[in-house]
Parts: sequence; C-alpha cells; structure tokens
Amino acid sequence: MKLSAQDKQRYHRQIILPSWGEGTQALLKDSCVFVAGAGGLGSPVALYLAAAGVGILRICDSGEVELSNLNRQILHTENRIDENKANSAKKTLKGTNPTIQVVPLTETITSDNLASLVGEARLMIDCLDNFQTRYILNQHAVKTGLPFVHAGVNGLCGQIAFIHPPETACLACLVSEAPPSEIFPILGATAGLLGCLEALEALKYLTGTGELLKGRLLFCDGETMQFQEVSFAKDPACRVCGSAESG
Repeated sequence: MKLSAQDKQRYHRQIILPSWGEGTQALLKDSCVFVAGAGGLGSPVALYLAAAGVGILRICDSGEVELSNLNRQILHTENRIDENKANSAKKTLKGTNPTIQVVPLTETITSDNLASLVGEARLMIDCLDNFQTRYILNQHAVKTGLPFVHAGVNGLCGQIAFIHPPETACLACLVSEAPPSEIFPILGATAGLLGCLEALEALKYLTGTGELLKGRLLFCDGETMQFQEVSFAKDPACRVCGSAESG
C-alpha cells in the first residue's frame, strides 16, 4: 500500500529512523492488529499504534466506562461513562488519526468467537486484566501460530513478553494456573509504561525491526525503577502447548 503525501508528512519523524524508511511505514499502513481490552493497557497500546499509522485496529472490549477507570484508561473521558469502551476507543483513536480504520468489537471474548473477532489481524495484543481470557488468546496462538504480546500490571509493577508458539513457550508454560480473581491496585502511569512497551513490541514485529522479547520475560518495578529480565522455555508437560506438540 503506497504512502500518500499526507502520510509522508504525518510519519516523517519515524520514517527518517535509520531502520525505518517509507517501505517500513507502508508495511504498517497495510497491517491489522487485534487489541484485546480497551482499558489501562489497551489505552496506550491503541493510541500509539494509531499514532504510528497501523492501518486497521480491531479493538475488543465488552465493558462500559466507569468513573473508577479514569485514573488509567486514557482512551475514555468522563462524559462517556456508561458507554461501551470499544466504541469510546474508536472516537478517541479517530480523533488521534482519522486516516486509520478502527473496528470496535463489543462482544465478550470466548473460545468460540475469538477467531472471528481477530479477523485478518497479524498480531494479538493482550491488554486484559484476567488470566482466564488471556488463556483463550493463548490457546488461539498455539492453535494457529498467531503471535501475541502479553503484559500484566499490578500496583507499580508489571511484566511483558512476546509469545509466539511453537517458536516460544506459551503463556500457560509461564503461568500454569490463573491467580485468584480480585480487584487489585494500579497506578495509571504503570499501565501507561507497560502499554507503551507492548506497542513498541507490536511495531517491531509488524515492521521486522529490532529484537523481540521472545523467550524473555521483562519485569518492571516502578517503585524502585528497576528492570529485570528472565529467560523462559517451553514446559514439556504444559497442558496447552505440550499436549498440542505431543498430539
């Protein structure tokens, strides 16, 4: 897909990156990404992918905007309370970049409908707040080979990894059982930081630029501003990718 004169002006500061250029920007314009969740993580992810010029964003969230969301979910505003988050996200994103296509998806993600929700997306981004739905994304990744960026936040801490079975371990290799469901504390800036890192991983994958967090889990402790990276490998006994590989 060719860049317009407006595209070249809008994205000039990234086009002049030594590893970028107009060809790389055209790849983004022709890309589609599925963003699971339009909350604390999904807000910075979607905003920066839209600003970078990703051609199609499929934003999925069945929830409605609440007042308690607004300390971190910067896609939304107070006058959109009780509005569906995916629809609210579209309004903000089209205001940020009217040249891209935003597809709001208001369904709850299930194992039965995820394939249709993902559609033609080349990448899934986990911006969820619960592991049960994350496992649905993970199962789809194992089944189809479609990669996804995983991140999670709690308080001032967070983690991120690039999951691409069978090349990498799956999410169930890392977290075999879902932690108890609870209302956990979160500072908006923490979600913003991890969401920006997710967006960066997504842009790197879509453009073939840089080195991805494959087989590596990056932890961030915002309280002490320390980052720690640990390597991870497939679990042969994994209930998802282990059984898939063994037939």
